[in-house]
This record gives sequence, structure tokens and C-alpha cells, in this order.
Amino acid sequence: MTEPFVRPDTRGFLDYLAAMPGPKMHEIEAPAARALYTMMKDVADPPIGELGAMLDLAIAGPAGDIPARLFDPRASREPGPAVVFFHGGGFVIGDLDSHASFTAEMARVLDLPVIAVDYRLAPEFPWPAAPDDCEAAARWVAGSPGEIGRSVTSLILAGDSAGGNLAIVTAAALRDDPAAVPVIAQLPFYPATDASKEYPSYTEFADGYLLTRDSMEWFMAAYQGEVDHIRSSPLLGDLAGMPPAVVVTASLDPIRDQGRAYAAALAQAGVPVVFREARGNIHGFITLRKAIPSSIGDVMGALAALKDIIVEAEGDRVMAQAAE
Repeated sequence: MTEPFVRPDTRGFLDYLAAMPGPKMHEIEAPAARALYTMMKDVADPPIGELGAMLDLAIAGPAGDIPARLFDPRASREPGPAVVFFHGGGFVIGDLDSHASFTAEMARVLDLPVIAVDYRLAPEFPWPAAPDDCEAAARWVAGSPGEIGRSVTSLILAGDSAGGNLAIVTAAALRDDPAAVPVIAQLPFYPATDASKEYPSYTEFADGYLLTRDSMEWFMAAYQGEVDHIRSSPLLGDLAGMPPAVVVTASLDPIRDQGRAYAAALAQAGVPVVFREARGNIHGFITLRKAIPSSIGDVMGALAALKDIIVEAEGDRVMAQAAE
């Protein structure tokens, strides 16, 4: 079989990881894995950078307060869309700090407020704690609560990996039972969309490309999601009427084919979709922009595509208001 294309900077980072001593993430307990993941951010990602506002929030959730954080390049703004972001980490690791560099950059590039959500993690809080928290948080933001100091006219749901799954699951929930404002777009990066079966990429990239089969199985055992349920495997659900999407995959990712299948299924359901694949890159690249500098282009391309969807949706909203 032909060897897959690996970018030079991606290869350099993979070689660096392979040379690191110590146990692999799936060989340690969840709290230690979380600490290791957060520690890596200073090696792998740039600093947060300048913002007009960065504010810690507490959202009333189904089992107590859900921590969240507002990132905004502006100190104040006119009414408009807001992004709700769910971090990756296999439903087990990751937090507001692990993805803060990315969420700050997303806010600057889109010139929109981004509210990152620190949903409950497995194994302490197995499925469906995470989707329950994410839906509650999205509904809270849609209500323009005074704590965020911004009037929200629409939502964009975004996330990476497990967070991409949660963005899709939340988008479906808000399609079926709408929030105070509509969801106008979704941006899942390398999402997990179907745990009910194995896809070819799961075997092809089982080892040696950061996310491995062993770590995937460790995450899923902790999460305890019902693999045939649409709140665990949203690809199995009806996708008609979902918000327009930018779906981004990485070519060297064991769950690449789940993302490809989701983009294809959206198109089959008549949902506008932009599909982008980061060729020669690995799972997790949005938080590896310092370690793998070519990832910056992948992120900027995805955000540019999302901007187009937002501009179109906002134009439609204004025209509809004018016609009333």
C-alpha cells in the first residue's frame, strides 16, 4: 500500500512525540491525562493574544453550574451572532484553557464573541452528561443573558473532535426544539459522528498519528455512550433541516472517514455544506498551530468558509426583518 502523504512539519511533530518518554495517555488515569494535555498547550499552541474582553462565566446546567468563558476582540458590540464552542478531548480531557488560544483566535478572525463551554467530563460524568450540558449552554447563550453583555441574534455551533460531535448533537437538538434564536451555522473540526461501526481510516491510521485506536477505545470506554443513539452517533439521525455546515477533517486521522461520511450525508439531506480536508495533517491540529505551523492555513481556510455562511445568513435575517 502507498504510504500516505505527511507534511514535513507534521512529520517533525510526530517524531518529537514518538521520542517522548513515559506512558501513553490511554495508559494513565483521567486526571493525570488531563494535566498532561493542558501542559502540552504551551509546547503546541501560541499564546492567547490580545482581546477586548475575556470573561469567566457560570451557566445554570442540569446538574449545577457549567463553567464557560467569553472571548471577544471587542469590549462591547452591537447585536449579532455568537459562537458557542465545545472543546475536544474524547469527552474525557480538555477544558477552557486547553483550547483558549484557538477560541481567542477564532473570535478575532470572525470578529464575533465566542463562548467556550466546559461541559462535564467522563468517566466521572458519563454520557449523556456532556450533550445535556452543551444543549443547556447553547440555550442559555441564545437567551442573551446579561452576564455576557451582548445581544445575540443567532448562534454558530463549533467544536473539535468530541466537541465536534457535541456541536452536531446540539444543532440537532435545537433544530427539533428551537432556542430563543436560530442556529445559522455549524463548524465541526474532525468530528466523531458514528461510533456504531468501524470505518477504513480507523484501521489505516490506528497508530503513529497522535490519535490512536487504543486512545479512542479508552475514551469511548470512559464515555459509555450508547453507540446506536443519535446523541452519541448523530450520523445515524435524520439530518434534514440541519444548519449549513463547514466540515473539516484531517487526512491522517483514524476518525477521518466519520467526518467525510457526515459531510456527504448533509449534502444528501439537502443541507448546504463546505467540506475541507487538511491533507497530510493529523487529528487535533487546531490546537497544534505552534507545533505544526501549516495548521494555521487549515484553520484560516475553515474560518473563511464559515464567514461566508454567516454573512449570507445574517443578510437573509435582515432582509426578512425588513419585509415584516
